[in-house]
Amino acid sequence: MTRRRAIAWGAAIAGALALVLVVVKLGRFPPDTTPEGAYLRIANSIGVNDPRACFAYLEDQAQHAAYTIRDYRRKASERIEASYPEPERARLLEQYRAHAMAEDGADVWVDMATKQGFVARLRRDLSGIEKVEVTGERATVETARGTRYPFRRRDNGIWGLTLFTADLVAEAERAARDWDVVEKAALDYERGR
Repeated sequence: MTRRRAIAWGAAIAGALALVLVVVKLGRFPPDTTPEGAYLRIANSIGVNDPRACFAYLEDQAQHAAYTIRDYRRKASERIEASYPEPERARLLEQYRAHAMAEDGADVWVDMATKQGFVARLRRDLSGIEKVEVTGERATVETARGTRYPFRRRDNGIWGLTLFTADLVAEAERAARDWDVVEKAALDYERGR
C-alpha cells in the first residue's frame, strides 16, 4: 500500500469516527430499535475504545453463548481446583481463568473480541452508512466502503449484530465439551486416590 493511499484511508476512518462522535454529542443517534442506531452505537464504542459497550448490540444468541462460556469455564475451574493433581491443575486453571473469572458475558466478549481480532476487524471496517436493507427480522447495514454488517432484531426490539455469533456459539459448545472431559477426568482422579 502506498503512503498516499494509507493516509487517505486514515483520513477516511478519522472522518467517519468524527462524524459518529458529532452525532453522539448532538444526541441525534437514531434509536437502537433501528439497524442504523445499533450500528452507530457499535461504531461509537469501537471509536472510543470501549468494546464492552458493543456487547449490548450483539444478537441474543451471541450474548447467551458468552454467558454459557463463562458458566462452563467457571464450573470446570471449580472442578479442576477440587480434584486435579498438579501440574495439570495449574495449567488448566490458567487456560480457563479469563472466562471463569469473568463478571458477565460482556467480559467474555471483550476477551474473545480482543484475542481473536474482532475489535481490530471492526475498527478497520467501520465507516459511514451507505444503505440499510431490512427484511423482516433481519437487516444488513452496508457502509460507504461496501462492508456489509448483518443484524437481527432481538426479543427486546434492539437490533443485534450477528457477525460474531458463530464464533461465540462454537466456543460455547467447546466449553460444554471441555466440561464433560473435565468431569470424567475428575472422577477418575478421585477414584485413583
